[in-house]
Amino acid sequence: MSARPAHFVIPELCNTTALTLLVLFSQLLVVILLLAGGELSWVRFGLMSLFVQWVALVSAACLCLLRVPLQRLGLVAGACGAFLLVIAVTLVVSAIAEWAVDRGPDPLARITGQLAIAGIIAALVLRYFYVQQRLRLQEQSELQSRIQALQSRIRPHFLFNSMNIIASLIATDPDTAETVVEDLSELFRASLNDAGNQVPITEELDLCERYIRIESLRLGERLQLEWDVPDLLPGTRIPLLTLQPLLENAIYHGIQPLPEGGTIELQLRYDEDFVVVKISNPIPGPSRQSESEGNRMALANIRSRLSVLYGNRASLDAESQGQVFVTQLRFPKVAQPV
Repeated sequence: MSARPAHFVIPELCNTTALTLLVLFSQLLVVILLLAGGELSWVRFGLMSLFVQWVALVSAACLCLLRVPLQRLGLVAGACGAFLLVIAVTLVVSAIAEWAVDRGPDPLARITGQLAIAGIIAALVLRYFYVQQRLRLQEQSELQSRIQALQSRIRPHFLFNSMNIIASLIATDPDTAETVVEDLSELFRASLNDAGNQVPITEELDLCERYIRIESLRLGERLQLEWDVPDLLPGTRIPLLTLQPLLENAIYHGIQPLPEGGTIELQLRYDEDFVVVKISNPIPGPSRQSESEGNRMALANIRSRLSVLYGNRASLDAESQGQVFVTQLRFPKVAQPV
């Protein structure tokens, strides 16, 4: 597999949080420059604040407007472009400030000093972005293998049982056998898809229904499902193979160990700008509790995927509530980059 080419990444600066941090950081810089030397006065503080804030906000606005073109460039070209853009904004604002405010002789020296300070700060900020990008790429690279392992993991017992079901139905019920083959092929197709792909939630629910149909043929009346899914809003997307592994764990750890079987409940609802999915299954009891420990790995992998795609806007909680094990998934109904 070839290495992913390095590209320049500019974070989203045109939002309330980023602008607030930018204003606060700029004002802190003003205080540092004011204490570094020169006259201490409210007039100088006000003029420096006005100058620095103009440079910071105009630079942020220009970087927002040119964010996509700069990110299409290579790492070096994109970083140089962003650096030169900040220097150009500083030069323009400095020239306007010298024209508007008579600050005495030698304006060229003052502008040169301002450009030097802006260049040092811009270089430090761009270096910070670069380090953050490398860390993010490293985390994504490590997580990619974990995601792929999760998505490509179809239990051997499930595959063998499915093939046995197909073989037993070919002579007696060929239509059902054909349906099982189609359902199994769709599950394999999804497991071989690119890790981290987001799909319409209807597609993920369709995979869940296909998986349940196959398991119902194996477990018979031992497997009962209560499906509470309202009309889905268009545009709602979810990482591929997120719900299906949760259902698989509910069956494998909750229904299969019980000779009498049990009921799995799947409930989906909208909570303002979020989708909440709750899956509950019976708990086999203390004698079977060790088998449920394997559930933790799948939950940890799904949490990692959600963290990369949604940050802290998504969560996956799992807990025992009496004799029922409840897994609750919460994620934004409209995907946005972290």
